[in-house]
Amino acid sequence: ANCRSFRVYPFCFCRSCFEKPGAREDFDYPDMAKEAGQKALADARVPYSAIEQACVGYVYGDSTCGQRAIYHSLGLTGIPIINVNNNCSTGSTALFMARQLIQGGLAECVLALGFEKMERGSLSSKYMDRTNPMDKHMEVMINRYGMSAAPAAPQMFGNAGREHMEKYGTKPEHFAKIAWKNHKHSTNNPYSQFQEEYSLQQVMKSRKVFEFLTLLQCCPTSDGAGAAVLASEAFVRRHGLEGQAVEILAQEMVTDLSTTFEENSCMKMVGYDMSRLAAKKCFEASGLKPRNVDVVELHDCFSANELITYEALGLCPEGQAGELIDRGDNTYGGKFVVNPSGGLISKGHPLGATGLAQCAELCWQLRGQADRRQVPGAKVALQHNIGLGGAVVVTLYRMGFPEEARSLVGAIPTSSVSSLEGFKAYPVFQEINRKLQEDGEEYVKKIGAVFAFNVKNGPDGKEGLLVVDVKNGKGCISTDPGMFKALNCTVAIDDEDLLALMTGKLNPFHLK
Repeated sequence: ANCRSFRVYPFCFCRSCFEKPGAREDFDYPDMAKEAGQKALADARVPYSAIEQACVGYVYGDSTCGQRAIYHSLGLTGIPIINVNNNCSTGSTALFMARQLIQGGLAECVLALGFEKMERGSLSSKYMDRTNPMDKHMEVMINRYGMSAAPAAPQMFGNAGREHMEKYGTKPEHFAKIAWKNHKHSTNNPYSQFQEEYSLQQVMKSRKVFEFLTLLQCCPTSDGAGAAVLASEAFVRRHGLEGQAVEILAQEMVTDLSTTFEENSCMKMVGYDMSRLAAKKCFEASGLKPRNVDVVELHDCFSANELITYEALGLCPEGQAGELIDRGDNTYGGKFVVNPSGGLISKGHPLGATGLAQCAELCWQLRGQADRRQVPGAKVALQHNIGLGGAVVVTLYRMGFPEEARSLVGAIPTSSVSSLEGFKAYPVFQEINRKLQEDGEEYVKKIGAVFAFNVKNGPDGKEGLLVVDVKNGKGCISTDPGMFKALNCTVAIDDEDLLALMTGKLNPFHLK
């Protein structure tokens, strides 16, 4: 069979905002699921009747909550509905199952839905009359570091970070810098539970939870939902969805290995080897390397897990995560942008929804629809979602039909500038892009031209190039002038002057 027939495309929507548990009265999981599901269907431009199967993920709830979430909000069509529970990786497990249904030829259009209605405070076991599924994981930690009077999850991940410090000389500041970065990213994300920026000192001096982990380095519990409509290539083409289709290039689920329990390692106990193997398989299947990745949504339940996972995913060599952090290679302007959404630490962590919210964020990034948090020129995205007990799902994405979806504002591969985020005029082009998405055809009718802007004297003297196409189709913003047969106008201008010109503060006749 033609391998292209197994290509799978998610159309995603993370519901409006993850929230503190109980923030809205009379807002239950069916309401959350309805909001996410309806918006995912609207994004995919298909009715619920097109859905052939559904995979629904949640951790806390009675059996068949998936049916109740769908029946009276999306439809009663008799389709198979499969309920999924895989701890914190539940959302991406639903995504994984939905993709397999399409890959196996059992369906052409499948809904992956995840939600969680949580209690406030730290997670705890619900069933005390039976074996805890993580009893053997806890034994590893207790044998190495003992047990403290702190919640289990921060102890487990905190001790993984402690092991990394002992082994490689990592400092508490490195973990705090991750949380500082993620909180800073969250200020650009209207879907985030918390949208506040903190100084590094505020992060380090917030209430201690366990060892070096402070409150601002730990994800909160949350209410929320996320959804994705997955479709086959034939379905996408039949419905004319090529222009917005993001492709799942590779996806792997890995569960615990013998090294989880046999090497007296807290890093491996919380899933280091699972993550490393899943990432390795994804890169082998896609033919890509870690260096090809532009944007990452990584499971930062605690800052310690984000740090050790940099190494597990191959974003840097083992033992060098601290150096990657110090170089700024995990944020805008560096090699990778990790958790532009703010991550779990800021966005929140409704267990069943997290993996689908990550998927939604990466789809928006690849489409150029991430607004103020847009990673310039993002072409390849990596998702990492892990659950103790355990399972990890790693996924690689890119635009499925790049010839149908021309790149939006982004970095210029051949330029010395690796990010346009710092340019003063960049927000103006983001607004132009938004207007083109809304009313591009009207602007094309009125203007009918292609403009190139060679922006000089940006941050640290850098230069950038942006091409505004208001001549073809619905218009777009690109960084590749070679995409166009002819440019109607080329403007070479300082970054500051361009901002003043575009905002009406500078008369064009005063330009030199």
